[in-house]
Amino acid sequence: MLNIIAKPTLLGVLCACFVFQALGQQKLLSLKDAEQIALANYGTIKAKASQLNASKAYLNETRTESLPDVNVSAQQDYGTVNGQNGPLYGYRGLSVSSSGPVLGQQNWNAAFGALYLGNVNWDFFSFGKAREKIKVQNSVVTRDASDLEQEKFQHAIRVASTYLNLLAAQQLSKAEQDNLNRTIDIQKVVVARVKNGLNPGVDSSLANAEVSNAKIAFTNAQQTVQDQSNQLAQYLGIAPQDFLLDSVFIKKTPPAPDPQPTISFENHPELNYLRNRIGVSDEQAKYLKTFSYPTFSLFGIYQGRASGFEPGYSVTPTQTYYTGNYGYGVDPTRFNYLFGVGMIWNITTPFRVHFQVQSQKYISQQYHDEYELINQQLRDQEILAVTRINNALKNYTEAPIEVKAATDAYNQKSALYKNGLANIVDYTQALYTLNRAEVDLDITLNNVWQALLSKAAASGDFSIFLNNF
Repeated sequence: MLNIIAKPTLLGVLCACFVFQALGQQKLLSLKDAEQIALANYGTIKAKASQLNASKAYLNETRTESLPDVNVSAQQDYGTVNGQNGPLYGYRGLSVSSSGPVLGQQNWNAAFGALYLGNVNWDFFSFGKAREKIKVQNSVVTRDASDLEQEKFQHAIRVASTYLNLLAAQQLSKAEQDNLNRTIDIQKVVVARVKNGLNPGVDSSLANAEVSNAKIAFTNAQQTVQDQSNQLAQYLGIAPQDFLLDSVFIKKTPPAPDPQPTISFENHPELNYLRNRIGVSDEQAKYLKTFSYPTFSLFGIYQGRASGFEPGYSVTPTQTYYTGNYGYGVDPTRFNYLFGVGMIWNITTPFRVHFQVQSQKYISQQYHDEYELINQQLRDQEILAVTRINNALKNYTEAPIEVKAATDAYNQKSALYKNGLANIVDYTQALYTLNRAEVDLDITLNNVWQALLSKAAASGDFSIFLNNF
């Protein structure tokens, strides 16, 4: 796996310097530099890093949920205290708690009142509900961390593959340029011989057709270069530009074409993520199960009340024992305290929770089945990668032989045609064979590196590719 520079600000500055220099003058972009720039700039990696930070922050919040609730309240009011016999339900708090004598008629005597209280409520035992919730969030953090790592790994593979594809496209463009130059040389020879009556006029038409075909092939090759260059720029998170790439991948084969991974297959970044996703689902099932049990709480309250209505207000016929004085009305004169232990349990909850837990277990099984599928696919890909490496090496051994033979044949047909001993069809066929051989040579070496990269992707160890050149 790759390690990103710890300080993103510093890496961002280095990336900006690279882009600035690339705009001013073309600079060699090594694969290792490309990986660092990509891992620092790519949007998906940034998004997953932010998701991990959010999960860590929520974990800290989850740990504080086991603390008791401590509430402090104070209110000061002004109003009347008319009472009335009869039932009342304070639906959604849309009523007042006025307490006073039940009088024979309405009056509008009003005074100040106040209530001051402190309350503590602590769910001290809930059969591990708080503990299980913390475990769930811990597993979420672990999952998001492995998700970030597997995204870095996958992106590193994408960048390396695109890097090699662009390098191959540049080599093919060069091969098509060489082929175009040769067809133009042939065209000059053919036109000269036709003008001198040494060859029929149809030869010049065939030569012109070959030149046009070579121009089309060269244009298509250039388009492929632009496509791969644009794709690499997207992965690097920078503006599209022309890249000067490291030529090591077109000059030599890997020192160790089939290296052994340095990490166990079970630690493949993608498998780690899928395994941690199963862990989150399992912990959620355990957490849901705790809702079947009751919650035990400790509670306590201390309050003081104040009122502008004096004790004799309810016994005097004229109800004159009250005052509108603010200071008197909000100064508490009666105090109460209360503490106790309580238990709450909705006895129908276990019936609902049972199916929630069952559903979560099925989700865990779904994740497990997906894990087994990816695990088998990666193992098959690793076996296939070894075969690809062996076949690519065989082709790389044959390619120089093909180029040597095609070059000799081309030179021979060229000399024969110039001396009137071969026709234009034989000449152009030799040209086509040489062009195909040069393309094969460029592709075969790139295929060796691509095969090594596929093994790194399947085994989960990118270092066997990155440290092999």
